[in-house]
Amino acid sequence: MYPYYDYRMQYRQNEKLVRDLQRAINGEYSAVQCYERLAILAKSAQEKKQIQEIRQDEARHLREFSQFYRQLTGRQPTPKLSEECPENYRRGLEFAFRDEQETVDFYLDIAEESQDPTIQRAFRRAAADEQQHAVWFLYYLTGQGRQS
Repeated sequence: MYPYYDYRMQYRQNEKLVRDLQRAINGEYSAVQCYERLAILAKSAQEKKQIQEIRQDEARHLREFSQFYRQLTGRQPTPKLSEECPENYRRGLEFAFRDEQETVDFYLDIAEESQDPTIQRAFRRAAADEQQHAVWFLYYLTGQGRQS
């Protein structure tokens, strides 16, 4: 009955998805930069190794989300730092823990709002990764990862 209405609704949903993807790309790019610094500041070889693995997950998310962005817009994303990483290791862990926790909700919202099953799966998986990262940061933040 109103064929243009469906098109406009789809266009608005895609516009929001593109904005959310840009925000996710910026967040992942910022996390990659921050976790590189945290790995250098890590208190033990095990912490350094784990933070580097988390950084690799974030780099994978960045690649996946950038691919979705390119598919939707035909343009290459231009990642920007969304927040500066604290210089102090403990404050960096606190920052990373909070950021990972907030990101879980954001990614689950994207998955729920998306109509594309591939995007839904990718963001649900990324949300699970982010939750796991938060647990690791909390573990190191509370000193549980330190050898006695």
